[in-house]
Formats: sequence, structure tokens, C-alpha cells
Amino acid sequence: MYVPAHFEAGPDAVQGLLTRPGAANLVTMTSKGLLATLLPFVFTPSVGEHGALQTHVARNNQQWSEPAIGEALMIIQGADAYVSPSWYASKAEHGRVVPTWNYSTAHVYGKLVVHDDPEWLGGQVRRLSGINEAGFDHPWSVDDAPERYISGQLRAIVGLELVITRIEAKAKLSQNRPDADIDGVVAGLRAQGQSESAADVSQARPAKA
Repeated sequence: MYVPAHFEAGPDAVQGLLTRPGAANLVTMTSKGLLATLLPFVFTPSVGEHGALQTHVARNNQQWSEPAIGEALMIIQGADAYVSPSWYASKAEHGRVVPTWNYSTAHVYGKLVVHDDPEWLGGQVRRLSGINEAGFDHPWSVDDAPERYISGQLRAIVGLELVITRIEAKAKLSQNRPDADIDGVVAGLRAQGQSESAADVSQARPAKA
């Protein structure tokens, strides 16, 4: 991934991408070519040197049974949004502005480990649902469903764990624009209902010297 120095994601931004509830594209090179699946995941920092992303796939998904050649990759995408040049104060000053796209992303590389184990899977789906249900008034729990039903569901999936070896991360969030332009981007995004992208731009604003 091409990452100019001014768009390099710092440790806090990387941690935010790893821990925010969401899904990532798992990409593996196999003897049958590239395979990819969008999967919800949980970051587990205690596994390996750099942590691991833990997820699961349908047992019928061939990606788990086709051995990965070399490193596997999970692509995590944060909030992204179109940025109109009309939001820039610079437009009124000199007009030398063009549209762009703001985003944050992490390319997480590592060794893919298969877990065909009901106990591991049970822990993974409980953590996954717990994280995503946390904001609900009445959070659903795996234990709310009949045990026999859950056992059947677990037999239909296979666990996958990406033990992280390296991360390339980028946060392209208007850091290269003057302060007045950044103010305009934040206001424009909020007006468009893109509150998460607006918050990301505000958080990434370079500190004043």
C-alpha cells in the first residue's frame, strides 16, 4: 500500500481500526488462485507477538480448506467519504482545488490458522456477539438460544485466526490541508450526515506548532 508520510496512521489510529466493531476482507492466495471473504472479526492482542484477528466462515466456504500460500491478508476499512472542493476555504482564495476521498484502512498480514474446534468457536462467537451487542438496551447473548440449536450452528462453521506478522495502515483525513480547509471539511461532512468521517478528520488534525 502506498502511504505518504503525512497519511501514515499512528498507533492510536491503528488500534482504533483493529478494535472497532466491523468486518474485514480476508484475502488468501491458494493453489486455486485468490480467494476473498468479508468476515466480522475480533482483535485478540494476547496471541502471538502482534495479536491476532479471530473470525469464522461457513463450513462450505472453500477458503478455510484451501491452504494459504505465504501470508494471508485482512483488509480493515474505517469510515470513508467524498470530499468536495467547495468545502475548502482555499477555493475562494485561488480556486486551485480538486475533489478527493478521505478514508482510513489497515492491511493486516499474518499466518492463517484454522480452528475446527467447538470450544474455540464458542468463545469466538460469544466475544463477537458481545462486542456488537454492547450498545443495545437489551443485549442478545449466545446463551439466550437453546444449547442444542447453538451446537448445530457451531458445527456449520469453522474458526479462522490471522496471527499478525505486520500491519500497513493509512489515514487519509485531510491532514495535508490548511486549518481553514480542515474546518470546512468537518463542517461539510457533518452537513452530509457523515458524522464518523467528520470525527476522524477532527481527530487526525495536525497539532499546531
